[in-house]
Amino acid sequence: MSMFGEWFTEDEDDMFMGSPKSKFFDVSREASQDVVEEEWDKIVEKVAILEMMLSEGKDENYDINEVMKEYKLNNEQLVNNMKKGLYVEFTGEIICRLDA
Repeated sequence: MSMFGEWFTEDEDDMFMGSPKSKFFDVSREASQDVVEEEWDKIVEKVAILEMMLSEGKDENYDINEVMKEYKLNNEQLVNNMKKGLYVEFTGEIICRLDA
């Protein structure tokens, strides 16, 4: 079990009830549209850079979506944990911008 395993389990007695994904969308709906759009732009830019890095040096038949699909199938739990961590990170970024 990873050291972060407890971060992602839901506790019905937790006052922050909900998953990292649901909290992200809760915060996104309440935050300034400008802040949320800027954070989404950072996320899309990050994905673009990662796709470019993975595709670098590959031929035109290289299908990054197929590679990613296969990777997810082989590493589903790790991918789900990473997604949860990223939702926490992105939520934190929006909240920090609200306090500024």
